[in-house]
Amino acid sequence: MRAVGYQQSLPIESEASLLDIELPQPQPGPRDLLVEIKAVSVNPVDTKVRKRAQAEPGGYKILGFDASGIVKAVGSEVSLFKQGDEVFYAGAITRSGTNAEFHVVDERIVGRKPKSLSFEEAAAMPLTTLTAWETLFDRLDIKRPVKGAANAILIVGAAGGVGSVAVQLASKLTDVTVIATASRPETQEWAKKLGAHHVIDHTKPLAAQVEALGIGAPAFVFSITHTENHFAEIAKTIAPQGRFALIDDPKDPLDISLLKGKSVSIHWESMFTRSTFQTADMERQHEILNEASRLVDEGTIKTTLADVLGPISAANLKKAHAFIESNRAKGKIVLSGF
Repeated sequence: MRAVGYQQSLPIESEASLLDIELPQPQPGPRDLLVEIKAVSVNPVDTKVRKRAQAEPGGYKILGFDASGIVKAVGSEVSLFKQGDEVFYAGAITRSGTNAEFHVVDERIVGRKPKSLSFEEAAAMPLTTLTAWETLFDRLDIKRPVKGAANAILIVGAAGGVGSVAVQLASKLTDVTVIATASRPETQEWAKKLGAHHVIDHTKPLAAQVEALGIGAPAFVFSITHTENHFAEIAKTIAPQGRFALIDDPKDPLDISLLKGKSVSIHWESMFTRSTFQTADMERQHEILNEASRLVDEGTIKTTLADVLGPISAANLKKAHAFIESNRAKGKIVLSGF
């Protein structure tokens, strides 16, 4: 089968950073689906893994997490899907990736593709949807108010992939006021269209901008990117006994003592935790994706697809990685077919 992989961690400008290769078709394990890949999207985690994870000696590392496709075969213990089902999912960091014609994935982290979406539109959604959903509802528990705090959430970095879903979920599924941050006119407008009640500029101090809204200190803060740059301002603006979540990898250590005086709780979110550790609630991701699929089909939330770069190839994946590394992404970048 055709695939895109690498043998060495190299800058994306390097000719060998991603290569078109041929590999044997994988075989599904007992709880696995064999999926014919129709479309994939590229996330910041793809670029991070490329920079850090080496291939096995003599082998190739295949990247890719988000995917949509058609089930071609099922393992002996599969009960949630059958051959021919259209699916979408975000994969696992412990297994070979989706930048290939065929891919195997545990059925417990797979959802039914929204009927109303194309494969390209569906591929844009799983990783960001799972990350946003788990952060908002499993970690921050935003449906449980903080007494005395403004029933509001500050989403820092709201115009990217995760932020674009988080804004929708918070504004459409709860009564929480959504304060989004974005720095350019086009990304600010994007956040408003997705449902943000207020949009502020994260290139300026956050606390004063939030205070100027006149709604009070927000109960929740979700920091998606560049947390180290915003952490002091987040500590100023969040309400006493509020809840703070982050998903990025801060370059500098965070002085979490800034949150002690307010007894603010800190919540990490990694979408790969459940699949990496085979947690007892691993099937929760199947449930989340199915619910997201239903919400899409009824028109409550929408795909955050921004651009389809063309077929899945080393050349197109290099373009996608380079764009994500520029930190100017709005929505999701998708590649379609081989």
